[in-house]
Amino acid sequence: MTPSLSDRPGLRASLRAARRGLSAIQRDAIAVAIASHLDAGRCLTPNKRVGLYLALPDEIPTEPLLALAQDRGCKVYLPRIIDYRACTMRFIRPTDSWRRNRYGILEPTGQDSLPAHWLDLVFLPALGVDPRGARLGHGAGFYDRALNFRRHRQVWRGPKLIVVAADVQRIDHIPEQLYDVRCDAIVTESGITPTARNAA
Repeated sequence: MTPSLSDRPGLRASLRAARRGLSAIQRDAIAVAIASHLDAGRCLTPNKRVGLYLALPDEIPTEPLLALAQDRGCKVYLPRIIDYRACTMRFIRPTDSWRRNRYGILEPTGQDSLPAHWLDLVFLPALGVDPRGARLGHGAGFYDRALNFRRHRQVWRGPKLIVVAADVQRIDHIPEQLYDVRCDAIVTESGITPTARNAA
């Protein structure tokens, strides 16, 4: 039976539990494997504008990916929440100055920023993701709102979107809301998988 929108809270709980079932050693190994797959796939090239994020403690760490992007000469941008009520954020070039937002996530305090549509590649966190590229996040909707322009463009769609996850976070179907934005690919410890983004 296909899950409905009313099942999303339960899905979040089960996916969160599955992710927390991974040990720190397992999460670190997955993070290294993910960076290796992206390097082998030549996803990170000099001067590419890459949107990344700093992982929460129970997420797959992004430090290996961040180090790889910088080593390959990418221009890395990290998200900073601009308005909590409107769920808006921008991508900021990291400096040596940081602050924690209300969710406890470190954000860069610099002023060198880009709107999401000027990025070439954006890596997204997720609790779960399905083969169509439907992504289930924590529920605030910051990424979906920042990337909403992709839902209305037929030719140029802006940055390629890749979900960073563990294999245990992949499920058959995620019920979508109207404003949800699908990703183009999923990267896990098993490799990079393009999504069937246009599937029903």
